[in-house]
Formats: sequence, structure tokens, C-alpha cells
Amino acid sequence: MTIIDGKKISNDIKQELKASVEVCRQTVNAVPGLTVIIVGQDPASEVYVRNKAKSCKEIGMNSEVIELPEETSQKKLLSIIETLNKDPEVHGILVQQPLPAHIDEYAVTMAISPSKDVDGFHPENVGQMVLGNLDKCFISCTPYGILELLSRYTIETKGKHCVVVGRSNIVGKPMANLMLQKLRETNCTVTVCHSATRNMTALTRQADILVAAIGRANFITKEMVKPGAVVIDVGINRIEDASRKSGCRLVGDVDYEQVSELASAITPVPGGVGPMTIAMLLKNTLHSFMRAHSIQSL
Repeated sequence: MTIIDGKKISNDIKQELKASVEVCRQTVNAVPGLTVIIVGQDPASEVYVRNKAKSCKEIGMNSEVIELPEETSQKKLLSIIETLNKDPEVHGILVQQPLPAHIDEYAVTMAISPSKDVDGFHPENVGQMVLGNLDKCFISCTPYGILELLSRYTIETKGKHCVVVGRSNIVGKPMANLMLQKLRETNCTVTVCHSATRNMTALTRQADILVAAIGRANFITKEMVKPGAVVIDVGINRIEDASRKSGCRLVGDVDYEQVSELASAITPVPGGVGPMTIAMLLKNTLHSFMRAHSIQSL
């Protein structure tokens, strides 16, 4: 059984990006810039934003974090985004979610220029992805990271049955679309399961590649997995654990101890898919910079 080490792969990607950023600096005397906006005080979001800024610094990218109070109006936020859209030194704009209830997330997504939407959430980028024009869009970072893991671990996908559990706009839907694309890394037959799916176990047991992104701790048990399947666990859930100093621990959507006995390859939580999300965000930002400077390759 292979443990798919997302932490190692993400570090490899960061080193590759660091070299590319240095080539950018030497070639056009500029480097990619990522701006992250956070509205209000959400502890988990604050940690995530700090990690993004740290990763940018590690590879030589410019990074700016704009912290706004929770009472910031939607009009004010959209005005800031518009300013960033026009700033030639900003190549990626990310508005950290969740947002306060009085701000319309869809309006914010629509306000970000598709050319700087490095999260891959704008309908223009989503549409190009669905059409298979992956060189003309930004791919949502978590699914993009999963593709990278499958590729770097040389996991065969062509003609395989991929079952995606979850249908969110951030992971489930783009993951399903990417896995059915006629690409070297994918080209699967795809089934999507969700909260209204009947007899889900009968479907998940057919999966050669099972992607769990439903947001429920230890939801996928060994009874739901075909022996030899590749299992990708996207979930990050906190559960109580009196043996830990913090009183809790992180687990995925997959019961790792059970399922790892059956799987041919599996991602752990933490250390699997999670680290890849930031790595691919940085990669998208580099691609945005290259397009802005008409750089074909590095």
C-alpha cells in the first residue's frame, strides 16, 4: 500500500516554483504577486492566510494580505477588488471564505477579473475547464492538486472508474469534470455521489479511484471501498480526542485505519491533499504572471 505524501510533493512543487520565479526576476525584472483579502476574524482562515503568505515568501513571490473588519460593506470590498484588478503588480486575487453574512459571495466571485482568479471560481474559468480548455483557465486549487498527486505517483487513470463523493463547487463538481476530461492524467468514467444518493456503498465499491469530499468525519468505511482502490481523502474534520493536549485531532472523510488495509494507495489526513492546495494556488499565480508578461515557458 502506497501512502500518497502530499506534503513532500507540495514541497517539491514549491522548489520548482522558486526556480521559476527567479527566472522571471532575471528575465523581466519582476515577480508574481498574490493579494489575499480576509474580512472579519475567523481563526482557521487567519491561519490559512498566514500559511499562504509564508509560502509566497519562501518561493520569492510578492504577497500582500488585506485585513478588513467584519462590518466592511460589500460595496467597499468590491471597490478594493476593482483596484486590485487594475494593479499590474497583482497577478492573483483571493478573497478568503467564509465571508460575513451580509456579503454576497457570488458577487465577490464575479468581481474578480478571470485573469486574476487564481482560485478558479469565476464562471469563465469554470466554463473553460468544463470545455476542456485547461490552458485557457485557472483550475480550482484542490482538484488541481489531486491531479498533480495522481500524475506524480504515476497512478493509471485511463478507462478507470472514478467515484467522487461530494458535489461542492470548490471540490466535487470540478473534480468530477476534470476526471472525465480526455487527458493523460484523467480520461476516467465518472460517478458522483452526494447526500441524496441511494445505496451509495454499491457505487463506491465500484471505484478504481475514490475521491471523498463530503465533509463528514470517517464517513468512508472499508465496507465502501473495493480492494486495491486508490483513495483520495479531501476532508479535514476536527473530532474530540482526550488523549491530545488540544482535546481534538484532525481526521479526513475516510476512516484511514480501516481503509488503508484495502487501498492500493491512499492520502493521509493531515499531510495528503491539504498541502497541495496552497502549492497549486502559487502555481496558478505564476501562470497568471506569465500570461501578463507574454511568457510562453520558463
